[in-house]
Amino acid sequence: MKDDSHRSYSVPPEFGRPEVSGSWQPAPPRAPRHGGRLGLHLGLFLATVASTFFVGFLMSGDVGQAAGYSGAIMAILLLHEMGHFVMCLRYRVPATLPFFIPIPLPPFGTMGAVIRMRGQLRSRRSILDIGAAGPLAGLAVAIPVVYFGLKISTIVFPGDASLEGGLTLGDSILFWLISQAALGPLPPNADILLHPVALAGWAGLLITGINLLPIGQLDGGHILYAMLGERARWPGLIFLVLLTGLTLFVHRGWWLMLVLLVLVMRGGRHPPAEDPAPLDRSRMILGLVMMALFVLTFVPRPITVNGP
Repeated sequence: MKDDSHRSYSVPPEFGRPEVSGSWQPAPPRAPRHGGRLGLHLGLFLATVASTFFVGFLMSGDVGQAAGYSGAIMAILLLHEMGHFVMCLRYRVPATLPFFIPIPLPPFGTMGAVIRMRGQLRSRRSILDIGAAGPLAGLAVAIPVVYFGLKISTIVFPGDASLEGGLTLGDSILFWLISQAALGPLPPNADILLHPVALAGWAGLLITGINLLPIGQLDGGHILYAMLGERARWPGLIFLVLLTGLTLFVHRGWWLMLVLLVLVMRGGRHPPAEDPAPLDRSRMILGLVMMALFVLTFVPRPITVNGP
């Protein structure tokens, strides 16, 4: 009997209000800056819809499945970024609308989306809330997408022609748990050929895990700084060293992420908050929950290419 503690997943080759503490006084309110480039935001959004649809069609050869993939991954990305944006509105932090990044190439058709925040964040509480809102909003979509995508995926066995030259996707703990709930125990040696909607959900969990890396200007880096203040620099550097080791010895696909992280680390120091007061107990618990979600969603070896 095959040990079902690790499953194999494949895809075919076609592929607010500012708060006051102590003697600190809030800066004058600053209205959020939506930017005057609405045409650019809309154009990038539509281009990413097109690129994800194109990649979905390459994978499936089916217009309906391609539309399902594009709709699912765009919903996850949009909700993630709007989670940040809404919290910026609450705390009156100037921020742009999301910039989507279209890449009309497999496996995803996009490199995600970002918003830009201008000015100094006012408190560690606002840093935590803004940093956590994106992953939580994205997961609220990604988890049901994974579940229903797995429900309509196909169980295959070694030697199936659909696996040749395709991709094998790594397991996160959360994806494995959802797989158990959606499909139950699999037959010995079984593999799961992911439906494009399931692939969109897997990508959403992967993006969440990457964003929650407790390094620099990533969401996880913001959360770690909110929890620890200036002391967060050293855990961040340790995680950067660990990611370097992961890149060198486990999965070289992390090298691009490593380069980007070095560029945004800014010497390993997070920009300080105007109010350095520590978090209250409920926010500390939220921070711990977000660190747990990082563990649940991170995939050390996300993608490997199957042999021909």
